[in-house]
Amino acid sequence: MIEGLFFTFDSMFEMWAFWIAVIALAAFLIGGSVLVTRPQAEVLGHPKGLFLLFMAEMWERFSYYGMRALLIFYLVQHWLFSDSEASVIYGAYTALVYITPVVGGYLADQYIGQRKAVLFGAVLLTFGHFFMAFEGSGGQADPMINVFWLALALIIVGSGFLKANISVIVGQLYSRTDLRRDPAYTIFYMGINVGAATASIICGYLGQTYGWQYGFGLAGFGMLLGLVFFVLGKPLLLGKGEPKDPSKIKGGKEWGIYGAGLAMVALCWAAIQYQEMVGYVLGAFGGGLVLYVLFTAVTKLPSEERDRIFAAMFLILTSIVFWALFEQAGSSLNLFTDRHVDTQGVNASMFQSINAIYIVLLAPLFAMLWQGLARKGAEPSTPLKFGLAVIQVGLGFLVLVWGAESVGVNVPTPVIFIFLIYLLHTTGELCLSPVGLSAMNRLSPAHMASLIMGTWFFASATGNFAAGLIAAATGAEGVGEEAGKQVVLDVYSTVGWFAVAIGVGVMVVSPLIKKLMHLDTIKDDSIDDDLEGQSEFPAEPQAAGVHPTTRGDA
Repeated sequence: MIEGLFFTFDSMFEMWAFWIAVIALAAFLIGGSVLVTRPQAEVLGHPKGLFLLFMAEMWERFSYYGMRALLIFYLVQHWLFSDSEASVIYGAYTALVYITPVVGGYLADQYIGQRKAVLFGAVLLTFGHFFMAFEGSGGQADPMINVFWLALALIIVGSGFLKANISVIVGQLYSRTDLRRDPAYTIFYMGINVGAATASIICGYLGQTYGWQYGFGLAGFGMLLGLVFFVLGKPLLLGKGEPKDPSKIKGGKEWGIYGAGLAMVALCWAAIQYQEMVGYVLGAFGGGLVLYVLFTAVTKLPSEERDRIFAAMFLILTSIVFWALFEQAGSSLNLFTDRHVDTQGVNASMFQSINAIYIVLLAPLFAMLWQGLARKGAEPSTPLKFGLAVIQVGLGFLVLVWGAESVGVNVPTPVIFIFLIYLLHTTGELCLSPVGLSAMNRLSPAHMASLIMGTWFFASATGNFAAGLIAAATGAEGVGEEAGKQVVLDVYSTVGWFAVAIGVGVMVVSPLIKKLMHLDTIKDDSIDDDLEGQSEFPAEPQAAGVHPTTRGDA
């Protein structure tokens, strides 16, 4: 034990990680506050509204990832769910987080505008994260578990309203031809990764060391700070993100939209408790969505546009495989790290920061790599990148299995293999997530842009739900620690080899898919057809805007 300033740490590594995260978060908080309070209309060549949105997003991601780092442990250790039950709940929760932005984006686009949608989402998130801190005595018989379900439902719907719209406002601060748009998104998505990395370390440490209420409470406080910044900084948005047609929300109709949001909370409160509902929704709506897209492509589109839709659907289905494995990070891999890895005295939840840190370090390198290869005419095609992504996510599990078995199942796995699996998963993410968002926009006809993006969201949700089912298969309560570890490794080995095989298959057929994309004949019919948020720094599948805000036919 190491006695540090105000806190006690289990190791020097844990102490350094904690204080570096605290200093980094404080530096961004102070720096952002200075920038948004400068008297100039622009700072560092950008409107101050960008830095306001940066601060709001940083704190929103801080609250979300701070809670996410602890959630699987909270389910297993406090509410006493089995590993399998907790993994399915976690999968249903993350799936719903990916579904609700479709609704939140639509309601903002058609009725209340992005700013009010973000504000409403932030209020729901603040209540949700604070409710997480009311833990009761624990166990599923404790009535306080209903407050827990409500907290999850509020966070799900709040994320849907906020995440679908805040990046859209970033795009609205700039004209379509403004060369500062791409750098602006780079700055904005730094907020995502700063919030994600620091939250996993700080909230994870406090929650696992001092009590759940401290980790969740700090996450709630972070969301409250983000809400305060957004409310006080409204003038910096220069009137962006307001309703397109204010008449649509007159006469109490606006409150009707908020009422619909609360109805969504009630629906999610039920769905998160009865996870099979989520599976049925994904199956019914996702299947119907895919069939509708294919029917439209076959019956209403010219041959080249139809082929592009087929290519987009292939990429969407491939992405499900990737997210099903990638999203083990917050569930089964989190538990594996806690139980079977020599973490050098560092709390397992703090390792959830590694992915975000890798993204900050590697994303610029990947951007330069793709640009350099493109100049030489050697850039891999989009389907080839998808194949590489699936192979890398599979190899990550195989490397972990090899590392664990090489030292012996009865010996704690060296922590280096946790860093390696996250490294391979992050490089895979950088080959798929931003590339996929760009591809959905390029391959979609203007009048189907939102529909295709909605299908991408459902694919991400399906992948997350499947991730919960895979994680449930790793549950092996009552068989002993060594046997339980072997069960997890066997599952990881199986999914790893399957992923590598699928990735190789995707690479083999990639020339055919590339041919279906007809890249040589893609035209910009109108500059107003682009999805807001398409030129984004690699971050999350749900990061870009869902609906165009300046469509000529809207």
